[in-house]
Amino acid sequence: MIPFNLVRAESLEEALDLLDRQPPDVKIIAGGTDLLVELRSLSPREKGPGIVLDITPIDELKGIEDNGSTITIGPLTTHREIAASPIIREHAPLLSTACSTIGATQHRNIATIGGNVINGSPAADSVPALIVLDAEAVFKSKNGERVSPLKEIFVKPYRTDIKEDEILTALRFERLPEGARSSFIKLGRRNALAISRMNIAVIIVLEGNTIVEARISPGSATPLPDRIKAAEKILIGNEPSEELFRRAGKEVSGEMINRSGIRWSTPYKQPVIAALTTRALREAVEKR
Repeated sequence: MIPFNLVRAESLEEALDLLDRQPPDVKIIAGGTDLLVELRSLSPREKGPGIVLDITPIDELKGIEDNGSTITIGPLTTHREIAASPIIREHAPLLSTACSTIGATQHRNIATIGGNVINGSPAADSVPALIVLDAEAVFKSKNGERVSPLKEIFVKPYRTDIKEDEILTALRFERLPEGARSSFIKLGRRNALAISRMNIAVIIVLEGNTIVEARISPGSATPLPDRIKAAEKILIGNEPSEELFRRAGKEVSGEMINRSGIRWSTPYKQPVIAALTTRALREAVEKR
C-alpha cells in the first residue's frame, strides 16, 4: 500500500477546518471497505492521497432519527444498524433489505451508508432504495450547508459532485405514505459476498386496488442512478396484474438500452432486468 498521513477528526467542525485548510489531496475514510481496496490497488508510481481523514469518531454523523414525517440517517451509520433498525423496517423496509444484502456480516458491521453513496458505484445496493425513497443528501463545508436530491449528486460512475471541502452529513427522506408497498431484489453471482450484477428497488402506492403512485429504480443497469419514469407511468391508474408488471419490466429494459446503448452484456441484462422488475412489483403487491 502507498504511504499516507492519517489524521483523526474528533468533531465535524474539526474535520471541516482541516478540509478548508488542506490541499485537494485529502481522502475521507469512514468504514474504509471501499477506500482501502482503492488504496491497495494503486501502484507505487501512482499518486494517492497525501492525507486520509478519519471521521469515524464523529458521533453527530451517526444514527437514525424519525421526527414523525422525515427520517434522517447519519452517513456514518453502518449497514447492519440500518438493516436492524425498527424505524427503517417499519417506514422504509426496502432500505433495510438492501442494506442487509451488502457484503458479509463483517462488511455490514463496519461499512457505512455514506461511503456506499459517495463511492458512486453503479452497483451500490443502498442507492436504488434511497432513490425511490426520494432521498436528499445534505453536505456541509465551512461555507455553509448544501442540500441536493440524491439522484442529482451522481456525475458519472464512481464520481459524485461532492466538493473538496465538503462532508456528507445526512441522508433524509419522507416516511412512505399509507398504502405504500415496496420491494428490493439483488442479483449477484452468489448469495453472499457478491457485488450486484443488477438490482431493483420499487415502491407502489395503492388506493383500494388501484396504483396511484409508482417509483422504480434499477441498479447496475444505467450509467447513473435514476428512476424510470416511463415504466412508472405504465402502472399508475391501473389495477395490479402480472401482465401490467411485465409491461413495466419491458419498459425498464428498454430504457436501460436507451441510456447505456448495446453492450456485450445487453443480451443477458435485457431480459433479466425486465424479469427482476416484474418480480419486485409482484412481491411489493403481495406484501401486507
